[in-house]
Amino acid sequence: QVQLVESGGGLVHTGGSLRLSCTASGTIFNIAHMGWYRQAPGKQRELVATTTVGGSTNYADSVKGRFTISRDIATNTVYLQMNNLKPEDTAVYYCNVLYWQQNYWGQGTQVTVFS
Repeated sequence: QVQLVESGGGLVHTGGSLRLSCTASGTIFNIAHMGWYRQAPGKQRELVATTTVGGSTNYADSVKGRFTISRDIATNTVYLQMNNLKPEDTAVYYCNVLYWQQNYWGQGTQVTVFS
């Protein structure tokens, strides 16, 4: 069983920055994929960024050049550095872990960007 604890959401002005973090705990060995998704009101959950244990990364087109995903393998923590935030980035952000073909989700953290 994998438990995910997220932190780092909040309110920020357009152009500002936030850093999200998510730590996985439990009996864990070598998490293959960690990532972030988001869900805005009235919209479907969408991929933001993912990273693999080998260091490969994948980003949604809408965040490329502004967001950076990184991970600390030793602590099973994944980060999302979000720069130049826009109002359309407002959403609940969810940490995701793929472990032994099972998807695990964090509780979500609200990010609100105001103009």
